[in-house]
Amino acid sequence: MLCALTWLNPHVYLDAVFLIGSIATKYHGRELSFYLGNITASFLFFFSLGYGARLLQPIFRKPRSWQILDFIIFIIMIYIAISLLIE
Repeated sequence: MLCALTWLNPHVYLDAVFLIGSIATKYHGRELSFYLGNITASFLFFFSLGYGARLLQPIFRKPRSWQILDFIIFIIMIYIAISLLIE
């Protein structure tokens, strides 16, 4: 079941292949540094998400907190989309 959730999830391919692949084209000659930085950032993000969720639980009991988080994610996604279109 866990493998199905991982490998059949379309976001795995959208993020890993298209988004990160598009950004990686800007770092020709520094692929190893980009790769290691990507692995480090992913590890820190998921580690922090897993263990930090317990600390943020009281904050996210309020619906307004979720609205603010959704708006921040919206802004970040728009910024990434525009930056990929411009360059």
